[in-house]
Amino acid sequence: MDPQVTIHGDWVSAVAPLMKLLCLTVIGLLLANPRVQVVPRATFKLLSKLVFALLLPCLIFVHLGKSVTIDNVLHWWFIPVNVLISTAIGCILGYIVALICRPPPHLFRFTVIMTGFGNSGNLPIAIIGSVCHTSDHPFGPACDTKGIAYVSFAQWVAVILVYTLVYHMMEPPMQFYEIVGEGNEIQEEPEQISNYSRSLLHEAEWPGMVDKVTEHSKTPFIARVFMSISGSSQNTFPDIDFTEEGTSGAGPSSPKSLRCLAEPRVVRRIRVLAEKTPIQHVLQPPTIASLLAIIIGMVPVLKNFVFGADAPLSFFTDSLDILAAAVVPSVMLILGGMLAEGPKDNALGIRTIVGIIVARLLVLPCIGIGVVTLADRLNLLVEQDHMYRFVLSLQYSMPSAILLGAIASLRGYGVKEASALLFWQHICAVFSLSLYLIVYFKLMSFI
Repeated sequence: MDPQVTIHGDWVSAVAPLMKLLCLTVIGLLLANPRVQVVPRATFKLLSKLVFALLLPCLIFVHLGKSVTIDNVLHWWFIPVNVLISTAIGCILGYIVALICRPPPHLFRFTVIMTGFGNSGNLPIAIIGSVCHTSDHPFGPACDTKGIAYVSFAQWVAVILVYTLVYHMMEPPMQFYEIVGEGNEIQEEPEQISNYSRSLLHEAEWPGMVDKVTEHSKTPFIARVFMSISGSSQNTFPDIDFTEEGTSGAGPSSPKSLRCLAEPRVVRRIRVLAEKTPIQHVLQPPTIASLLAIIIGMVPVLKNFVFGADAPLSFFTDSLDILAAAVVPSVMLILGGMLAEGPKDNALGIRTIVGIIVARLLVLPCIGIGVVTLADRLNLLVEQDHMYRFVLSLQYSMPSAILLGAIASLRGYGVKEASALLFWQHICAVFSLSLYLIVYFKLMSFI
């Protein structure tokens, strides 16, 4: 066979799915364009909530439930581990970018986060859906079901990371808060603003997160817990109550034996920090759908009752499958609506933005190829499963998670910078993903 024909075929097979997604995104961009605004911003926000609360859970439940078994869960263990590996490598790259590009001091941590945490949910699902709708994909039968099951199996790890590690890493730095935070001016978005007046960035992937603001959300809580604040800072920050029920007797007047049993100061501070971590918000519709799918899929009696052509509840799963078909076009239209708002003025600097884009979209995927290849050599992956390797590789190739924009707004830190960076990353991702999809498809032919 002519090598040029083969290369041309690989190029078409890899790029055609992205062109389909790009067309959907452009349609969303045109519909949401402020000059035309055929569809108002409020409609995109409602569509985003519909995807989050109904369509995406249906997609996850149907495809993950069909695929998961006890044996599969034991074989898929490397998928969530790969999320942790890709995040760790991304954060190391982000630290290097921050050292080289020297963003403003209060955005140093922001640079690390935006480089380290990629989109592990909606965008990979959209890419897999588009790839599986081409006639010459290399993934065999049940392409959609396997791919979405793998992505869904990894998504819960990413969500836990967001509500724990990212939530605390995105807190405003102490110096930044003291300069701009007096009088609570750090809150970039007044609470009285309507949901429909917010940027679509805040609602595009995890609607309602910005509404979960607490008294500590927009303050450097970790710094307040672990550092002693003196002088004017004490007036800036509200006091934190470290008291604990049942320990009130551990004061100076208490017996020595009781004082010895008092909770150590460091342990008490760690406990307070853990209590203020919003891990309870992990149980949202997509995560609940994943848990239900895993539980039902691992119990053969339940699985036979819900999934399969002859299952008593097959009419129900068929209904969910019909709804699930709307996820990919809806997600891309929402992305187009987000990009229509354009980049905002920011303090990050063009050098840092370019550094993050290069590290996240060009360097990290190269490292990802090495990690996946090494894991394959060590027999850690499912044998002869192209989709398994494809999903693992995609975890290194995605732009920064749109969810980080909502976290930035929740914490009152780097909102404009997140908006600008996500805009330029998704523009550049069209070209970087085209390149790496060609590479991934070519590598599949050697397995």
